[in-house]
Amino acid sequence: MNIDKLRKKIDEADEGILNLLNQRAKTAVAIGKEKQKKRLKTHDRLREEKILKELVLRNKGHLTKQMIVTIYREILSACRSLQSSIKVAYLGPKASNTYLAARKRFGSFVDFVPVSTILDVFREVEKDKVHFGLVPVENSTEGMVSYTLDMFFSSELKISGEVSLPITHNLLAKGSKKEIKRVYSNPHALAQCKTWIKNNLSSVQFIEVSSTAEAAKLASQSKQNGAIANELAAEVYNLNILEQHIEDSETNLTRFLVISKDFSEKCKHMKTSIMFFVKDESGSLYNMLEIFKRHNINLTKIESRPSKQKAWEYIFFIDFKGYWRDKEVELALKELGEKCISLKVLGSYPVDTSM
Repeated sequence: MNIDKLRKKIDEADEGILNLLNQRAKTAVAIGKEKQKKRLKTHDRLREEKILKELVLRNKGHLTKQMIVTIYREILSACRSLQSSIKVAYLGPKASNTYLAARKRFGSFVDFVPVSTILDVFREVEKDKVHFGLVPVENSTEGMVSYTLDMFFSSELKISGEVSLPITHNLLAKGSKKEIKRVYSNPHALAQCKTWIKNNLSSVQFIEVSSTAEAAKLASQSKQNGAIANELAAEVYNLNILEQHIEDSETNLTRFLVISKDFSEKCKHMKTSIMFFVKDESGSLYNMLEIFKRHNINLTKIESRPSKQKAWEYIFFIDFKGYWRDKEVELALKELGEKCISLKVLGSYPVDTSM
């Protein structure tokens, strides 16, 4: 078959896809009206994840799992936007890694609200200016983002989701590599590229800023400025990519948390996050962890932070598999609450299985 006939088949397929997409959109609008009548939430995360999983399982063609998920994430986002607008605050400006994670989680058809600090993300959600917030919490190379953990000390917001994102870093500039006298980036990004920096940019000044996107924005203002940021930042701020993939680890992932005012509904694969204070005495942490072993609960993460209330007093953050209303989890949390000084359930949410 010659190329003209093949292209005609593509044109026919595109027309069919377009008609079906509009049919889907029309039905989505009707569902939106029914949701409004019954005062249901527009964003049904569990329903969307179920759709994606079923499509991946039913896919028998040339498209990969990631292709299917990416395409349909945008279709779901577009149809959802026809029902109602969703606002999401993120650590900006546009083209930051947090922005990329937010787009991966919610699709492109969302009202993204960039803010300059993690504190501001929490405040936007607390004041009902947005429906959700997205904050970084952990990097596979550099560990936990302490400030995000600290925010849960005083905030009553819940973790309602997580997003894992592969992180790549690039050297960006308006001019050439020889012209660069200072390089801007987020401290976590600089730490993730420290070996490459030592071997390639030891003579320039490094300046820490709130995000990699902010770094790219500053780099666009002078040929003497450079930035370590992602490829989207280069596109948004019209910068040259001088060096690609300068991160020290090939498996550089960052985990982000979706924060909101509500707990997520239960689905098949759930994770729960908690924080608790323990007494400053021998064996206190062991006594807490032993509770989870007895109730056959699988811990996936444990982290400690100074309480900031008393010297050498710590708060422990724990992630474990299960939903906070599961019978064994409820029993374990009840027992834990009776033995520790203070216990707070930060959220139960679907595990991100995309990576």
